[in-house]
Parts: sequence; structure tokens; C-alpha cells
Amino acid sequence: MSRITTPDTTLSRRALLQGGGALVVSFALPPRDASAQTPPPIPPALPTKGFAKSVAGDEVDGFVAIGADGRVTVFSGKVDLGTGVRTALTQMAAEELDLPLESVTVIQGDTGVTPDQGPTYGSLSIQNGGAQIRQAAATARQALIGLAAERLGVTPGSLLVKNGTIQAKTGGPGIAFGDLLREKRFALKVDKDAKPKDPALYTLVGTSVARLDLPAKITGTFTYMQDFRVPGMVHGRVVRPPAIGATLEGVDDADALSLPGVIKVVREGNFLAVVAETEWGAVKAAAALKPRWSPSATLPDQARLWQHVRGSKVSKDDVTSNVGDAAASLKGAARVLAATYDFAIHTHGSIGPSCSVAEFKDGALTCWTASQMTHALRRQLAAMTRMSTEDVRCVYLEGSGCYGRNGHEDAAADATLLARAVGRPVRVQWSRADEHGWDPKGPPTLIDLEAGLDTDGAVVAWSSQFFVPEGGAGNVPLVAADLANLPHETALAPGNIVQNSAIPYTIANVRTVCHRLADTPLRPSWIRTPGRMQNTYANEAFLDELAAAAGVDPAAYRLRALKDPRGTEVIERVMALAKWENRPSPKAERDGDVLRGRGISYVRYELYRTYVAGIAEVEVERRTGAIRVPRFFVVQDCGQIINPDGVRSQIEGNVIQTVSRVLKEEVTFDRSAVTSLDWASYPILTFPEIPEVVMELIDRPTEKPWGAGEPSAAIVPSAISNAVFDATGVRMRSVPFSPVKMQAGLQAT
Repeated sequence: MSRITTPDTTLSRRALLQGGGALVVSFALPPRDASAQTPPPIPPALPTKGFAKSVAGDEVDGFVAIGADGRVTVFSGKVDLGTGVRTALTQMAAEELDLPLESVTVIQGDTGVTPDQGPTYGSLSIQNGGAQIRQAAATARQALIGLAAERLGVTPGSLLVKNGTIQAKTGGPGIAFGDLLREKRFALKVDKDAKPKDPALYTLVGTSVARLDLPAKITGTFTYMQDFRVPGMVHGRVVRPPAIGATLEGVDDADALSLPGVIKVVREGNFLAVVAETEWGAVKAAAALKPRWSPSATLPDQARLWQHVRGSKVSKDDVTSNVGDAAASLKGAARVLAATYDFAIHTHGSIGPSCSVAEFKDGALTCWTASQMTHALRRQLAAMTRMSTEDVRCVYLEGSGCYGRNGHEDAAADATLLARAVGRPVRVQWSRADEHGWDPKGPPTLIDLEAGLDTDGAVVAWSSQFFVPEGGAGNVPLVAADLANLPHETALAPGNIVQNSAIPYTIANVRTVCHRLADTPLRPSWIRTPGRMQNTYANEAFLDELAAAAGVDPAAYRLRALKDPRGTEVIERVMALAKWENRPSPKAERDGDVLRGRGISYVRYELYRTYVAGIAEVEVERRTGAIRVPRFFVVQDCGQIINPDGVRSQIEGNVIQTVSRVLKEEVTFDRSAVTSLDWASYPILTFPEIPEVVMELIDRPTEKPWGAGEPSAAIVPSAISNAVFDATGVRMRSVPFSPVKMQAGLQAT
């Protein structure tokens, strides 16, 4: 069973912004209430230590609490990074308990009261986190029906749940949830066999519920991490080394300490910072410090980055697919093609630089943070401070921008060290240079591909090698702990950056290998669609090369090798959506000052979940080499859709951000440090360059929900590369597709 949902395209946001000369909207907002800067209290209020609320991931009480008034609080270890997850989780819980949306409150990412459901990453918030909450709610529903049956002396099968009450199917007054539970705990394990609600009876799930967070954001009353304050709070500013690996040899702090409002200069090893009564006072005091640093040049020459990557020590090889005999089949192929693709180092570039507040009180640490992995951060802060994890509490507040592990955890470590040093709550607000210079980076990726074709142009052999870091996610070492020479968790989890190195097509002989590198320039971390984007980019662009060599339409070439009906459906639907013209690439005629083309790409995310197909339309200005993407078409099948409008917003955001990454973004560095420290040296897409995103969603209400946050980003680089080839006959194999690279390609043709 599937359902196609399409947005109302009567007047798109993009058309509204592009039409006419100006749009002026005038309205007045009430002054921001200072009390709005404090997050709402957690019901019930819980102390930092010694509280009884369960956080066990296998207990109903870990996820669900019912108050005397019948209102339900849901506790989620997954957090909303501005993607609408909190709204979707509220829908799922309210649906399962047959409650109106306004009767459910979701508390997220507070290690004191929420279960550890793992970091918010990998498009797993709904697929895994939501599924756990749904099952806990189904268990709670089953238990409530059982309690009501006992109270009424009837069988559970004779009862139904309706609007927060249990009542007989034949009608009559019901018993409210609050009266049944009477503020007691469920004291139940989550029952994996508890049957969730029949999708045919859904009234909330599958509908476009308005985002719960948007009214406060629109009116300016939303409390971002950057807005948060606590009583008695002071401000810290860290002075960064001028070079990675530099040693602090000394510091003259006389001028800084003479400034009004300065509380303390903090030095711990190579960690240097100031604390002042105001943020501006801390900024001025940091600038007044006169540190002496040793020289350091530990980074490779950027001009030889790819030689460095290829020459790095390989810790191990991950063979991600091995079918038939690719090596022998390549030797016997009628034609062999080879190509190398690379994907630059990217920064997260969060629009709002990282921020955190930390406070030590009664022997315990509370840290307010925008980290998307509060439970893991809790362990890192405990290790750094040599505290028990039970004495550390991390409380999530949404940050202004987050697409993976950026600088939020490091700002939390900064604030923690400074709060410990001065005995007061400390807020640390990073600068733009801090964010661009010191947040962890999406690592460089290098891919070699080779394929053999038979005389009919069909692929008979495929071989690829990916050069990726051994560690690429997880507990990235905290900068503050490293500089201060304090203990910290050093293990780098590899993440799923090897995913989608294997291909979704049926080819007789395939071997794909990921060379896991012992070292990589700069601290590696997740960044939107880590690994899957880079790997899909190389695979789908190279498949396009094979289609061109065979003289076959690239969409038809994919369909010929794809044996998955749901994959076939998204490709065929995006072809219809974009009015695809069946022909080989590149276009036969490529004249004029502006060259236009289109390119297709496909992914089954991690080869087992969300299906996405996309088509990019591009314009290439021959004179300057500038590439524009005026329109991008997407069809996505992520199984059961919780909130269609939320999924559309995710896809729009993915496409826009990834177009920016593909066309513009690249971290620059010298032998000592990152040099792209502002928006001039690290440009991103501007509003006039934003593409129109046209999409269809395939909703399968009876299927499990899969992730919607990352998958659509994976297809964007290859779709653009393929479209540029269609327009110009030039293959763009190196992200970003800068005007300089484009001009070089045009001149070479």
C-alpha cells in the first residue's frame, strides 16, 4: 500500500521571494520576556542527584509518565536539531495513546530524565528512537486497558481508548488515565509484543501537523542555547593557539587583569581563557592577553592533499561487497573505464556559533548544551573532570545550527573547565573564528573506481576503493581536555562512513573496499550524511560515465541494472515529475553563453532503508565557469511518513545545504591551522542561488518508518555532476565544483 503526497504548488516560497522587487511585512512583537530564556520546568521537577525517575531504555517509565491531570510526558533521548523531530515524536506518542496533541509534552536530551537512545544522528530519530517510544506507549496503553478492566470487572477486549480515557466499546462514561494510574509508576518492562495501533485508525500520524517549535521561533521568544541564562552566570572566552599542536610557553596577563569586570585568567596546560562579568568584557580581556606559543606545523600541504591521503597509513581494509570475481572479469571485459573522485574537507559552519553554560553545585555538574549526543557528552565531561557520570547532567537546548557533531561539545568542555576554575556558572560563546577554525571537520574522501563493459555496454565488473579515516564520528576528543592534558575518551567511533560504498545494482562481479586510514588532517567528525554522500557521489557519477560510454540514457541504464521494485518506482516517478527526456548524455548541441543540462541519481540509503531518486537541472555560464542549480526534483520513499510537511522541510533543507557544499564549500588550511575562518573564506549558498525543490513523497502507512533526515542529501552531488556533464561534456570529479575547476574543464574540451 502506498500513497503519493505532493505539496500545494499554487505559490511557492521561492516564487514569492523572486517575484516583484520587494516584500515588506510590518508587525510588532512584545518585548522578550527575560523569563522566556529559562527552559520550561520538567514535570515533575527533579533534583540533580538522587531522583527516582527511571531512565532505563527497557522500561515504560523510562519513556512515559502520566500526571494526575491525565497529561502525558514523553522522555526522548533523541533531540530536535531544528528538523521537526519533537513534533513527529509527539504525534507518534499521542497517536498511540489516543490523546490530542496538546496533551503530550516531549522532554528531550536531558540525561537526568531521558533514556540513552544513542546520539541523534544517521536519520535514526524516528526509525529507532520513535519506534522505541511507540512501543513503550503501546505497552502503556495495554497496561491502562488492563487496569481499567480490573476496575470495571470486564474483559480488556470490551474496552477502548479514547481521548485519554478507557471506556466500554458500547459507550458510557470512561475512566481517565490520571485516575487509573494515580501518579504511580508503570513499573513495567517495554513489551516488544504489545501491538501498536492499527495504521488504518491513525488520525495524527501521516498528517501535516504544524511544527510545535515554530510559533516561538517566529515571534522571537524561543530559547536557543545562545539565549540561555542562569542566575549568577559569568562569561568565559578561550584564547586559541595560533597553530594546532602549539605549546603555551608563557603569558603576560597584567593588561587583561586590569580591565574592569575581569574575574580570572585561567591557564591549565595549553588551555588559556579569561572569565569576566560580561561577554564583551571577556572578549576584551582575551584580546589583552599576551601569550607566547611555540611554532607548530603538523598539517599537510593542502596543494598535495590527495597525495597525502593516498599515502596515509592504512589501519585495515573493510570489504563492503565481494561478488563473483571482479579482477578477472575486468581483464576479460570488452572495455574498461576508470576514474578517481574526491570530496573536500567541509566544516559544519553553523550559522549560530557554538555555546554552552556549565555550573557546579553541591558536588554535581550541570551542563546546558546544544549537543546532539548529550549522553555521550556526559561521559566525556565525567572523564575530563574525573567525576562519576551520576554526578554529571547534560541538558539539551536547541542550538542555532547543527548538522552533525560540530563545536557544541567543545564549548561545553570549555564552560565546564572555567566553571570549575571560578566556582560560578560560566557561559562560553564561541566566535565565528572559533567555530570555523576549531570545530571537527567532515574528512577528505578519495575514491578510485574501475568498471568493465561488455560489447553491448552492460556492466560486467565493478571495482572501487575508498580512502576514508578509521575514525570519523562518535566521541571526538574534546579540544579543552586535549589542551589541558586532562583525561578524555579518545576512541574514535568509525561511524557508518563506509555505508553506500557498495552499490544497489545487480552486477555479476563486484568488489568494493574501504581503506581505513590511521590519520586524517584535522579532527574528523560527522557532517550531514557522512560517508553515504561521498560514496554515493562517486558511485552514481561513475555509473553515469558508464551509461555515456554505452550510449544509453542514464535513467534507463540504472533501471536496467536495478532489481528492486521500490527503487524502480522512485526513479520512474522522478522521471515523470521532471518530464525526463530519454536520450544519452551529454546533449548533442552545446552552444551559447549559458549551457543547460540535467542529471539523475539514485540511492537506497545504506542499502536497506530509505529510497531516493533525484534530478538536478543546472546552468553553466561558459564565460565565468559559474554553475547554478535552478531546480531540483526529488521522489522519496521512507516507508511510513509521520509528518509529511516535516519530511518536505527536511528534503528542502538537504538539497539546499548540499548544493552549497557541492558548489562552494571547502576548508582551507596552511601547515599550522585552518585559514577559512569566516564567510568570505568559506562561502555558502546565498538566497538568490537557492534552487526550487520539487518533490513527491511515497507514503506507506503499513510499513515501518525509515529515516528522512539524511538520505536525500546523498544524491545531490552526483546529480549535479551528471547534469554538468550533460550540459557541457565535462566531468566534475572534485567537490567543490568551483568556477575555476569548471573553466579548466571547459578549456580542455
